[in-house]
Amino acid sequence: MNRRQFLMAAAASTAAVGSGVAFAAHAQAEGPWTPLFRSWVPEIFAPLPDPPEHSEALVIGSGFGGAVGALRLAQAGTQTTVLERGSRWPNDPWREIFTGDDLPDGRGFWHRTSFTGVTKVPVFFDSFGGVLDCTSYPGIDVWRAAAVGGGSVIFTGAMVAPPKALFDSVFGGSVDYNELTSRYFPRVRDMLRLSPIPADLYGSAPFAHSRAWDEQARKAGYTPVPVDSIFDWDIVRGELAGRSRPSATAARSNLGNSNGAKFDLDRNYLQQARDTGKAAVFPGHRVDSIGRDGDRFTIEITKLAPTGDVLGRRTLTADRVYLGAGSIGTTELLVRARATGTLPNLNEHIGEGWGTNGDVVLARGASSIAGNGQGAPCASRVYDDSQLPTTLENWFIPGIPIDVGALASLGIVLDPTRGRFGYNATDGSVTVDWPTNGNDAARASAEAVNHRIAERGGSLVEYDAIGYAANANFTAHPLGGAVLGKATDNVGRVHGQPGLYVLDGAAIPGSTATANPSLTIAALAERNIEAILRSGG
Repeated sequence: MNRRQFLMAAAASTAAVGSGVAFAAHAQAEGPWTPLFRSWVPEIFAPLPDPPEHSEALVIGSGFGGAVGALRLAQAGTQTTVLERGSRWPNDPWREIFTGDDLPDGRGFWHRTSFTGVTKVPVFFDSFGGVLDCTSYPGIDVWRAAAVGGGSVIFTGAMVAPPKALFDSVFGGSVDYNELTSRYFPRVRDMLRLSPIPADLYGSAPFAHSRAWDEQARKAGYTPVPVDSIFDWDIVRGELAGRSRPSATAARSNLGNSNGAKFDLDRNYLQQARDTGKAAVFPGHRVDSIGRDGDRFTIEITKLAPTGDVLGRRTLTADRVYLGAGSIGTTELLVRARATGTLPNLNEHIGEGWGTNGDVVLARGASSIAGNGQGAPCASRVYDDSQLPTTLENWFIPGIPIDVGALASLGIVLDPTRGRFGYNATDGSVTVDWPTNGNDAARASAEAVNHRIAERGGSLVEYDAIGYAANANFTAHPLGGAVLGKATDNVGRVHGQPGLYVLDGAAIPGSTATANPSLTIAALAERNIEAILRSGG
């Protein structure tokens, strides 16, 4: 039985049993895939070290905010512990470390057994501690990371600064945009070696769709602007030269790039933090709650195997806690702490101001069938403010490495719709209350731009007619819940809790103003941790 046949058989078996999210509270039988995962990626099954009982600084999460905080704390001489619920995944030019979107397995998803993505085709697999957490709330699915390196492992690499006027309209003066552009955006760009796709790769076969996308946009009167990216272009070139298994050139990115094509945070910020000798990253440790005992914070954690088995539970303490678990993770912890009283004096703004960054996935027909591939890195973007301010970015079709006559886009719309987090005392859960039809305005604005390009650019297929033109019932960019200047001061100090800080996307008021949020999150984290360290806390 080859791998594809095994996948199909396992998918059918899983579908027969049913689907749903599964978190193990005790030892459980290994699924049929686990022996394969052990052979494919033995590194993530190695014994997990235990974090210290007490830390000067404890960072929760290892994405863009947490990684920045970990490095700068360590460089300041502070002994720093970083907790990450997901695994630390390796890279290899030839092994399939991560799964693909075409026939995904459990390595792709965080403890669930089914997934319906932007293609609207459901897939089934074994429950495992994979890299993408898809959490469903009424009216909205939220995609977020569960891996060392956070969102840098699962995003498509685009790192874009928002325009000043739109940024100022969102942040309302709580952050000086000029300060970011003069100091912190450049710092992040240098750390992550950001650059747009080089001309030789843009002209190669896997990026025929990018060239076709740009051509249609120009015919419609738009000027495509190159997008800075976190991809390592030499590794992408290596794929074309046969020095590596195809990944970024074969429609893979959302579930990780096995060969290290993305220059993810584990290779820069986190590695440099470890190199100081002052910081350690502990994968497989989920933070369940935060409390306070006098001058120290208490952190309840669960140690998890990749299978979901619980390996232990402990209570740690820390002098200071830096929240970098992402908009959902950070806000869940704060909302639960306020509701249960483990952190008194949290204000009424905790859990407010949550948004989707106006995410919309769109498709339109190509003008011709080139017969080439679907390279993952984003090449360009266009902007339109005829309705809501809207950016469309050249995207790829996840899991389809060949040309199928469709051009995909990611829309990012400046949409004022906001949700809030609520606590359920019955089961201790925290959920997002998203307005009914809260995605409609963003979808309509992005669809109008996409339709204009399709109509004027010579699209062969009208995707509106078959119901595949746009999907806005998800977000890959959750933002808000502990907003700067409201739940915190303007550098992330949580009101009412000295020594507690927010460094991640939870601090952003629901939108990064028609831009992908990663650059803004990292730059704000650089700004905020610098101010916190300069002032002594």
